[in-house]
Amino acid sequence: MKTGWKMLLIALFSGIPAFFLGPIIWSPSPDIQLTQTQMPFMIVLSAVEALAFGFGVAFILYGRRLVKHLAGSAGKAAGAMHGSLSWILVSWWPHDNMHIHNALNINGLIVIEYLFHFTLMVAGLVITYSFFAFFKPATEGIEAAETCVADRPDCHPSPARP
Repeated sequence: MKTGWKMLLIALFSGIPAFFLGPIIWSPSPDIQLTQTQMPFMIVLSAVEALAFGFGVAFILYGRRLVKHLAGSAGKAAGAMHGSLSWILVSWWPHDNMHIHNALNINGLIVIEYLFHFTLMVAGLVITYSFFAFFKPATEGIEAAETCVADRPDCHPSPARP
């Protein structure tokens, strides 16, 4: 079975139970009362978050090898990038369920802000750093081409790699 199909099965086998377990693990606050119009939007969002969680689980299991392979000489950044991408995928499910459970408790909101929002910003910075580390040879070629003056015979910029 191909990796894509395995990942899809893992995403479904972990995402579908996550959808149903969210309200059990984090019981909704009695302070939150949805209207009939709002309910379908929240259900769809919860389903998408649970599937993103499932895909994150699949990426944790199967993505590391690919990220490490693509990293080449920037191997140290591979683990950080894999962890950050995994966190970005899996964090939405507990994040929104905690919001629903917490409602407007300010102390709880502060915890959620630091636990999820802050760490997602850090994950974005890690992915950006890893992106430049992975493609450093290509960016060096671009920078050399930008600083090279065409009229100078001693200037031979290396071509940027795709």
